[in-house]
Amino acid sequence: MNLIDAIGARHGPVAPGAAPRIVSLVPSVTELLCDLGLAGWLVGRTGFCIHPADTVGAIPKVGGTKDVNIEKIRRLAPTHLVVNIDENEKPTVDALAAFIPHVIVTHPLGPRDNLALYRLLGGIFNAGQAAERLCTEFEQEHAALQACPTQPVRQVLYCIWQDPWMTVSRDTYIARMLELAGMRQWQAPGNDSRYPVFAWSDALVDGIDEILLSSEPYRFTEAHVDAIERQTGKPARLVDGEMMSWYGSRAIAGLRYLHSLRD
Repeated sequence: MNLIDAIGARHGPVAPGAAPRIVSLVPSVTELLCDLGLAGWLVGRTGFCIHPADTVGAIPKVGGTKDVNIEKIRRLAPTHLVVNIDENEKPTVDALAAFIPHVIVTHPLGPRDNLALYRLLGGIFNAGQAAERLCTEFEQEHAALQACPTQPVRQVLYCIWQDPWMTVSRDTYIARMLELAGMRQWQAPGNDSRYPVFAWSDALVDGIDEILLSSEPYRFTEAHVDAIERQTGKPARLVDGEMMSWYGSRAIAGLRYLHSLRD
């Protein structure tokens, strides 16, 4: 089995009978590891790793996704570290790699990348059957979504922050989830940032059909929806940021959630 992570590093499966010590710095991957039956091997997680709530409470926190307590992680003596290219800072990961033998880098860019992610972690940690179960569930939900009647593509602006206002590029997991719901994310002209800052303008508003305000990382509310609709004259609504941006096992529920966006 080729167990190759997002930066092309090869990983071998954990030896039978071994007890790996895993630190996860990626909230959605922490949830995935638990759903693969590996919670007992998790020795560290970020404060943003909140699912599943009844399990992660017993796992020590090691800081945030970007402000990691390196010395606390050192004391936990992990054998494996799971990180993400977008969510974790490379200098921090490099510092941790100096004393953690196995660093697994993840970077799903679209919904179907979850299949490889399930199999990568399932293969490394000898949870292949659980990984295949998740793959089957994902494929079923994906097929159900694809079978929905075709609708005209809607141009949308997906907002993740205000002060400054920020959105996502089309080269992101979120934008590709939106595509499955028949929505095309607005692209900032001349801006190749994956999470660009933007300013409201008549040209921007004229080019979109709807504004989506995410529940994370900025917690937009119905008050924001009302204000934006008055400001722009375009319809706006809140969307569940976890369902849209959390890959891993939550992506299966995310595919079901996309039905509500289509409707």
